[in-house]
Amino acid sequence: MSDTFAMARARRALEEAGLDFRMPLERASSVTNEVWLSPEYVIRVNRQPNQRLHREATFGPLLPAAVNYPEIVGYGGQLGADWLIVRRQPGNVLSRLWPSMSLDERREAVRQLAVILRNLHLVEAPADLPDIAVPQLLDGHRFSTVEPLLGAFETARGLPHVDRGLMADLQLMVQETAETIEPFNITTLVHGDLHFENVLWDTDRITALLDFEYARPGPPDLDLDVLLRFSAYPFLHVAEDYEHLTRAEDYEPVPYWLAEDYPELFGHPKVFERTVLYSIAYDMRELLEFPPPRPPRELSRYHPHNRLDMVSRGVSHLHELAGRSGGIDGTGRYTANPGIEPPYVSDTSPPLSRSSRPLPSRRGGSPADATDDASI
Repeated sequence: MSDTFAMARARRALEEAGLDFRMPLERASSVTNEVWLSPEYVIRVNRQPNQRLHREATFGPLLPAAVNYPEIVGYGGQLGADWLIVRRQPGNVLSRLWPSMSLDERREAVRQLAVILRNLHLVEAPADLPDIAVPQLLDGHRFSTVEPLLGAFETARGLPHVDRGLMADLQLMVQETAETIEPFNITTLVHGDLHFENVLWDTDRITALLDFEYARPGPPDLDLDVLLRFSAYPFLHVAEDYEHLTRAEDYEPVPYWLAEDYPELFGHPKVFERTVLYSIAYDMRELLEFPPPRPPRELSRYHPHNRLDMVSRGVSHLHELAGRSGGIDGTGRYTANPGIEPPYVSDTSPPLSRSSRPLPSRRGGSPADATDDASI
């Protein structure tokens, strides 16, 4: 029944856009929207009372051709049921194709993505871009960019099953490194939700970078947050029907390749501290959205509380990419020296190895005691 109503909304969007509402439609997987495919168009319907698609319709036509954003055919609807129609591009979702791609094909895909990102990060954001709740609890318009994040720690301390000591340690870490992300109020665009589910690949080329709903002004390396967590835990971001084919080890070289092709993105002298702070800001938002229903050790190791714990203990995917001792391997378990071996990487420094000083870490047991269940 839900698909019937969803299809009706998609056909209404086609009709309002002046298109043939009787054309064949195929449901596509999506976490945030109702998405339908026709031979020529992609129809997305947003059922949330926010302005995600309106924002994309606002700046989509301003993006240069080098960003590979598809042509917008129409936008309309109302709050809680607005829609966006774009022209369908050839190819398939990159993460769906990745398991069967050769090493050379994967390398070429990252090379092309680096070029697209470099062009995107030069685009000035429209001055009238509507606000939206963003993945990281950071706000460059505040007196302190980390003010929303610090407020989240206070809120989280009052939640059941949240480790108050962990919150205190993370808050101190944020306070000690907050200056590393300033100035944060940058006027050029970031994608905001950069992972391979939002990239189309056709034989030997990227044909589209999709879903700019969370695009906003920000420092370019903010886009590393989602992309690096996707590379570490790709199975958490893909559709269920091919989750079992999605292996973290297949994505291990992606951050290294991107650092080779777009070194400026990793060029800040405190890039490690910055990406750790971005990660905390992302996971704290998710922690408030999905508070632990029982003690964290009884939850998946990928629950935001346990991801925060790994950052605090110095054993996160970011610590691995900084070349620090220890890390999380492809199964989510702590290993002493996970590393990247040829043929993936040769004579390449860890992409987050530029850093002025080590971050503090907590003492205690390993987060490996948490369950392997990927659900939160």
